[in-house]
Amino acid sequence: MTPSASSSFYRSFGRLAIVNVLSNLLVPLAGLVDVAFLGHLDAIHYLAGVALATVLFNYIYWTFGFLRMGTTGTTAQALGRGDRTEVWLTGLRNGLLALGLGLLILVLHAPLRDLGFALLSATPDVKASGIAYFDALIWGAPATLINFVLMGWFLGQAQSNKVLVLSAVSNLTHVVLNYLLIVQWGWASAGAGWATALSQYLMLVVGLGLIGREVNWQHIRAMTPQIFNPVALKAAFSLNTDILIRTFAMVTTFSMFTNLSSAFGTSILTINTLLLQIVTLAAYFIDGLAFATESFAGIFRGRGAHDQLLALVRLSGSVSLGLGFLFAIAPIVMPLPIFRLLTSHTDILNQVGNYVGWLLPILGFGSIAYMLDGYFLGLTEGRILKTSTLIAAGIGFAPLAAITWWLHSVQLLWFALTTFMAARAITLALQVPKTLKPFNS
Repeated sequence: MTPSASSSFYRSFGRLAIVNVLSNLLVPLAGLVDVAFLGHLDAIHYLAGVALATVLFNYIYWTFGFLRMGTTGTTAQALGRGDRTEVWLTGLRNGLLALGLGLLILVLHAPLRDLGFALLSATPDVKASGIAYFDALIWGAPATLINFVLMGWFLGQAQSNKVLVLSAVSNLTHVVLNYLLIVQWGWASAGAGWATALSQYLMLVVGLGLIGREVNWQHIRAMTPQIFNPVALKAAFSLNTDILIRTFAMVTTFSMFTNLSSAFGTSILTINTLLLQIVTLAAYFIDGLAFATESFAGIFRGRGAHDQLLALVRLSGSVSLGLGFLFAIAPIVMPLPIFRLLTSHTDILNQVGNYVGWLLPILGFGSIAYMLDGYFLGLTEGRILKTSTLIAAGIGFAPLAAITWWLHSVQLLWFALTTFMAARAITLALQVPKTLKPFNS
């Protein structure tokens, strides 16, 4: 890459990453408002209940994260090849799949709820709060899954401004509704669920409006028979299956972490939930870089420009690592000012400092893992992502989690999450050199 080309690439990557970061940052900030509203209620079981129900929604929603991830890489590669028809077909195929899955979730919501809460450990009041949250939030399922596709489709075309618009609409609405439903109307955990569901539908309406401004309906009608092309469906099924398994393994790991935290009592569950909010905030921030990496990796592969991938990994990796350390160090240096924003319960604030140091290794390794997720998603290398996550969950986390249960050690539980992040970062990094060779070799 020539100096002028490098300078142009850095500027393009920087612009895309900044817009993605701003867009992503709105999501955890809205989540932190959720936590703050619930954490300042008189009873802590509302916040704990939402944390418990989130375990189920991580399975229900993020298991279908392939709708966003698979859409971005495939769209970006089609764009890199200059194939506008395939860009539209990718959005249509995955959009129809998202609608079907969302409606299926609604049909099955009662057995999903009953089975899920039967498997989770918590006190009766925490479970009751979690069920109230679940029963409200579940109605947003169709909109949420279709929004995954919309976000992935816009990201694949490097249209981050539209992603920012959608994120702003959804999350600002979310905050306003949270205030009305939780604080003003006293709906507690149920109010948090309804606020999220309603904001997703508004986001969907705006997203479809953005697409409607540029759609050529005659072109859409002409390509409709190609939506169910067997070769394209087979490739999409293979990629989506790999991403689904990868996501399921990740969600299972964090669900086990939360469920073990719950078994240690409501206080530990709340403390670990607050710390995970920091991890989530950092992850969404770093994912802004990962999304930019995803877009460029897909476009470079579509163009056959394998020589530009190394510069992409170096740039995104160094910035991601710096951000990870920054987010870890801030709460370590000043834990009380930060965590007082999330809860006013003195017993929680007094104990959180015992575990905050784990953020440094978790976010150090995690920042590299998040960036490489985006890289391999852009290349549509689902098998590499699947294998890495299965190794990290099965070898890096599960054995230590079992020992944690036996020894009843909260510190060991955080160490298990650290080894999970480290295993993901290392196994993904080892695969990068293979992708730097010409794709047709």
